[in-house]
Amino acid sequence: MNAKNTSAALIEDFDPDEIPPLTDEFFANAVHRVNFKPIGKKLKINLTLDPDVVAWYKLRAGGRGYQTLMNAALRENMREHELVETLRQVIREEMHPAS
Repeated sequence: MNAKNTSAALIEDFDPDEIPPLTDEFFANAVHRVNFKPIGKKLKINLTLDPDVVAWYKLRAGGRGYQTLMNAALRENMREHELVETLRQVIREEMHPAS
């Protein structure tokens, strides 16, 4: 049986009445995941920023969602830093191979 036949069989056997109700308890126990890795709830902090920085992000976001854009920029910076550190480590290892 190929994947197409398997998908068709699953659709034929699907009964929407068997789906359990989505309750408040269900959502309270939900786990937010990014790339299948669970991430914790967001942390609320007080942060002082320059007014032009906030205005720039608000403009890019259309008013709402600017904090999400800021979070994404910070996350991208983290990933770039991790990549740079990994590359530095690889270069060091290549320049000074283990004896």
